Amino acid sequence: MEYGLIGEKVGHSFSALIHSKIGRYRYELKEIAPENLEDFIKSRNYKGLNVTIPYKSAVIPFLDEIDESAKKIGAVNTVVNRHNRLIGYNTDYYGFLSLIKKANFDLNGKTVLILGTGGTSKTVKAALESLNAKCIIKVSRNGKNEGEISYKTATEEYKHADFIINTTPVGMYPDIQKSPVDISSFNHLSGVIDVIYNPLRTELLLNAKEKNIKTAGGLYMLVAQAVKSAYYFTGDIEIENMAKEIYRSVIREKENAVLIGMPGCGKSTVGNILKDTLLRQFYDTDAETEKNEGRTIPEIFKENGEEYFRNSEANAVKDLSSKNGIIIATGGGVIKRAENIKNLRRNGKIFFLDKPLDMIIPTSSRPLSSTVQDLEKLYFERYGLYKKYSDKIINCKDGSIIAAKNISEDFI
Repeated sequence: MEYGLIGEKVGHSFSALIHSKIGRYRYELKEIAPENLEDFIKSRNYKGLNVTIPYKSAVIPFLDEIDESAKKIGAVNTVVNRHNRLIGYNTDYYGFLSLIKKANFDLNGKTVLILGTGGTSKTVKAALESLNAKCIIKVSRNGKNEGEISYKTATEEYKHADFIINTTPVGMYPDIQKSPVDISSFNHLSGVIDVIYNPLRTELLLNAKEKNIKTAGGLYMLVAQAVKSAYYFTGDIEIENMAKEIYRSVIREKENAVLIGMPGCGKSTVGNILKDTLLRQFYDTDAETEKNEGRTIPEIFKENGEEYFRNSEANAVKDLSSKNGIIIATGGGVIKRAENIKNLRRNGKIFFLDKPLDMIIPTSSRPLSSTVQDLEKLYFERYGLYKKYSDKIINCKDGSIIAAKNISEDFI
């Protein structure tokens, strides 16, 4: 192993992709069981490491030297093997400050709740102190340790908090439906930050968005700290200028293109064009639902009714939404359930294919829009929802090829 990331579970990580874009060395992901950590670190069979959950503090006793800032924080996420001496650094500190700057958050004089007490929470606390936050409170499950409070206390006695920062793994892939705290308990929030980057938008962030609270996910922090780590690995100071472009590149690769719109507006056609243009996998929620059910949509409607179909459709949407870098064409009625939109937004950018009603042809394969009258009724019922839930409206008057071209520009 030349360079790489170690942790107990690293299959969800984007680090290999990021370091491949830095392009100076080979970089691998390696899962290590707790009982094997000491032997691996002491083996020194590597040039440089990044360290993630749950080893950011655990590696410290096995190092020869620790950078002063990392020592003060009490957490190491970067290890460099320099002339057979292991030196520990904390680049998460730099990454978090870079995220705060990018999000344009002002922490000066603010009350901040840090969810979690692990290595990342220590880093975040040190960064908040440097930003002159007035009151920094760590929140843990039991709140028994000095300087910590429980989640119950947080929701009851700190409703006035200005910021919430999640440093726990709650909400991380694959358990993306979970949130570490109920955001509705807080009524004075200026911002919510989640250091998780997979999914791109966690349940916590999506819930905050619904309350019109400004949010920031952890991807930019990950990229910025990776770039800083690469500087320690190589000594090449020019690498530190690469963070913004790498971040944009990773977002383009990892974000899903989600297509919504009326039945018959061309979502499947546009999706297949995008599949070839962007070299991505293409999924259709109707097709996935039929595959899961082992029968056609008209058969589902006839045998079980619309409510049953919507439940099955929601399951297909949920499964597809956990993936990264794919194209998803949705059924026309997917916007009828808020849970579908939330799931699609976790990793996706939503495009409304806006095709004029007089250009849409009813077909018997669509139970709710098989006649002109039914199609018109649906159009006027749903048009406002398509606009409301879209991140970008794509005019489809000029055909599917032009529509696909306009969407692809967001991912190239």
